[in-house]
Amino acid sequence: METNFRASFEEERKKVEVWFTLLRDKICEELEELERLCLISPEISPQRFQRKEWKRDGGGGGIISLMKKGRVFEKAGVNISTVYGEFSEAFRKEIPGADKDPKFWASGISLVIHPRNPHVPIVHMNTRMIITTQLWFGGGVDLTPVFPSQKDTVDFHRVLQETCDHYDLESYLKFKKWCDDYFFITHRNEPRGVGGIFYDYINSGNFEKDFEFTKNVGEAFLKIYPQIVKRYFNTPWSEEDVQHQLKKRGRYVEFNLVYDRGTKFGLQTGGNIDAILMSLPPMASWEIEA
Repeated sequence: METNFRASFEEERKKVEVWFTLLRDKICEELEELERLCLISPEISPQRFQRKEWKRDGGGGGIISLMKKGRVFEKAGVNISTVYGEFSEAFRKEIPGADKDPKFWASGISLVIHPRNPHVPIVHMNTRMIITTQLWFGGGVDLTPVFPSQKDTVDFHRVLQETCDHYDLESYLKFKKWCDDYFFITHRNEPRGVGGIFYDYINSGNFEKDFEFTKNVGEAFLKIYPQIVKRYFNTPWSEEDVQHQLKKRGRYVEFNLVYDRGTKFGLQTGGNIDAILMSLPPMASWEIEA
């Protein structure tokens, strides 16, 4: 049975693995170029990504690409992984198709960027394909500015809407609402940021169409986020700005540890702890205001 499972969707699996690796390389190259272009902190050398491979005991593994203490990016992680095996008995109920057969295969890319400059927004993006007795795509992109800008928000959503409209004219509003509902810090009664798109369980019956949408989401990130970074990466900031940034990062930590499905999926499937918690900022604050 294992042989049959591993042979299923072989061509599709190879395609998505190749794409996630290619997208990782393109994103890392673009972020390293932003490091070189930034002029505001000449005493700091432009940083590059360092890569570390990891293996999963139950099957598969991934590569962590991490940049730290840069001119633009205090911490930027771009991870790819392909893992397979069996879901635990308790977790099978939460995954479509796993109740019929606990075996799974999952591949994806995930990034979270925590800029040094408080005026440059935090950003998250991930896309993935999962196979149980079913096959589907999921993912999302969302922006979390410390100091929201109407222009940034409009431009960010415009690119995402164009991407969604190319896939399905009804998908943007659905995926935007899904993002607004999902990236909401319930115990704070506040959104994590200015939104984006979030989607899961995408299987239209046309693999190539769904895969093309997944690729376009990654390209949309590359199209808009570097533009937004360039608007602010040479903007001076104050210590007060940093305190606002640390507080916003604290909110980010709360969401990812309490609500994030990707964090839960990684922990439940025996993923690499460093890769799973890559989304956490190097510094954050929960200072209580007087």
